[in-house]
Amino acid sequence: MTVFFHTLGCKVNQYETQAMRTLMEAEGYETSEALFSGTPEERAEMRDAAVVINSCTVTGESDRKLRQLLRRCRREYPHAVLILTGCMPQAFPEAAERFTEADIVLGNASRRALPRYFHEFLTHGQRIVDIAEHGPRFESLSINEFQGRTRAFVKIEDGCNRFCSYCIIPYARGRVRSKPLEELRAEVRALAGRGYAEIVLVGINLTAYGQDLGLSLCDAAEAACATPGIRRVRLGSLEPDMLSPAAIGRLGGLETLCPQFHLSLQSGCAATLRRMNRHYTPEDYLAVCAALRERFPGCALTTDVMVGFPGEDEAEFEESLAFVRKVGFARVHVFAYSPRPGTAAARMDGQVPRAEKSRRSRRMIAACDRLRDAYLDSWVGREADVLLETRTEGGKWEGYTPAYVPVLVPAEAGRGPGDTVRVRIAGRREDVCEGECI
Repeated sequence: MTVFFHTLGCKVNQYETQAMRTLMEAEGYETSEALFSGTPEERAEMRDAAVVINSCTVTGESDRKLRQLLRRCRREYPHAVLILTGCMPQAFPEAAERFTEADIVLGNASRRALPRYFHEFLTHGQRIVDIAEHGPRFESLSINEFQGRTRAFVKIEDGCNRFCSYCIIPYARGRVRSKPLEELRAEVRALAGRGYAEIVLVGINLTAYGQDLGLSLCDAAEAACATPGIRRVRLGSLEPDMLSPAAIGRLGGLETLCPQFHLSLQSGCAATLRRMNRHYTPEDYLAVCAALRERFPGCALTTDVMVGFPGEDEAEFEESLAFVRKVGFARVHVFAYSPRPGTAAARMDGQVPRAEKSRRSRRMIAACDRLRDAYLDSWVGREADVLLETRTEGGKWEGYTPAYVPVLVPAEAGRGPGDTVRVRIAGRREDVCEGECI
């Protein structure tokens, strides 16, 4: 039997999908992420198959896409066992139970039970719904590979205590829970043994790692960096107000830590940040950026920016736009606010019309594209180590520097994915740099 997996959402979801694949493979099942490969006729005839959808519920649009996917899967795989798990059923259990296309519905606290419930359904054929509350401890999941990638995500934290006004995630993920250091060390050792040179530490609120264990994110980063065979450790998304000068100084002592930091911004306007229930001011954010740039000269700062949050007028948007330009990010993910039912922001006055959100998105994206161009141009003439990842259609290798600059290098540069080559950046072509081997 083949178990197909499909992931919606963030890096944490991607890790959890890999962990569920590991669980099912241990039971002897073949697994795949090629959900809609083959012909419609072949999918319609498959009787020894299951489909696991790991859901996201960060926006109302996420739920709409999930409903479409469930219906398509049931239509194209009429004989398969259809399993829904992830954030959507956890945050909205009553709604999830109405997704009758799914034979098994599991919340975020029940992933380890996937093989058991799967066997139970195959035996009795009765629909199963298990959406348990999160416990006080970190769910013990692990992986020893990350299929299809040369870098591996490692989830070390779950949950969030912050309750931003636009966010449903604390309800979908529960409170902060952290992976014990010994489990982290063992997992990273296993990945190093499989040849992974780079790992990315991820979490729902990564910077909160260790709050429940008397530890900090620095402890996790140090443990990962100390693992023989791991040449790069990268951090996932960070909350700026939780990066103290002492923490930045401690991270600066780690030679294998990548100098790329994704600092969640959301808005560069102080009034908007207050309505969002964010826990910093633009001035606080600038101070963290300055401290990182001082400790990691030439580091890449990336972020997320939301436009059209309730109450954001033209002046607030302009303030946010000016702030983004002032910081000079290496890359920015721009998105328009989407009301998430169940959150405080969805009930706020001053909802911005869709057309106006689209206009502001275009302006912000254009400004951020210019920042991206300037950042990549600044690399021309410099040297860097590139970790090779994939072959392009043109026969070249594409890989990334420690600062996460994408670089194309000649085909003869390395033996295969995972090799590191030293290059000189000779130029830039759109969103990728061209490298010459040294």
